Amino acid sequence: MAEIVVITGLSGAGRSGAAAVLEDIGWYVVDNLPTSLVPTIVELASKPVGGIDRLALVSGRNHDDLLPHVAQLRGDGHHVTLLFLDASTASLTQRYDATRRRHPFADDASGVRDAIERERLALERVKEQADLIIDTSDLNVHQLKDRIVTAFDDVESRRLQVAVESFGYKHGLPIDADIVMDVRFLPNPHWEEALRPLTGHDPAVRDYVLERAVTSRFLDRFESLLVELLPSYQGEGRTYLTIAVGCTGGRHRSVAVANELARRLGEHGVAARTTHRDLHQPI
Repeated sequence: MAEIVVITGLSGAGRSGAAAVLEDIGWYVVDNLPTSLVPTIVELASKPVGGIDRLALVSGRNHDDLLPHVAQLRGDGHHVTLLFLDASTASLTQRYDATRRRHPFADDASGVRDAIERERLALERVKEQADLIIDTSDLNVHQLKDRIVTAFDDVESRRLQVAVESFGYKHGLPIDADIVMDVRFLPNPHWEEALRPLTGHDPAVRDYVLERAVTSRFLDRFESLLVELLPSYQGEGRTYLTIAVGCTGGRHRSVAVANELARRLGEHGVAARTTHRDLHQPI
């Protein structure tokens, strides 16, 4: 049976970019595919003469019958990952303004922002069913490539892939998070003048945060909880899990805690990668 990735998401969020990365790492890619043709393409690819064992399908504009097709493919025994590319309305508006391309929902909208929101609403059910959501609002092409390669370059392992992401609450919640942990209860290095310009990567900030007794107790308990829960997530068929750790600005406490949490999970054999969404935001 074929290994299939169905790429969907908002227009301008990076579907074609994600497809290009998959093609570079050996996937056979069919771009802008009408959803009605999904079963036909998969059937052809699955034939012995086809020689295609990793197939990426970029969904076209008509998403109405996408979910039933995905369910059918899974029922036929294929391993299907539904990848949803998302981005904030502000980011998508900037991209459309820069490219001057016409939005697919423009005919029924009063402007670009309205078209984006209409598409977002239309894809709400698809996003809810997605196996992996990548928010590309703050990702450049290289960062998007890293996310795609990490997720799909070793599909044979079937291991649960865990991402630990730091963020700042004042910049908004990450839209791709599965578990959110608020660490604003920890002492804040921001109020120490010498530590303010540093980040959670710097030893002085890391020690300030991690050497507190309250931090140690919290990490011990959170680590134990995750180690107990992760096998259950995998048992329910989850392949990807994003744990978001937030502080006020996303530069100090959340960064130090995210790095330490990923390190601890690694000691349990969990391949956890870290990303720091707001690390370079102004103080």
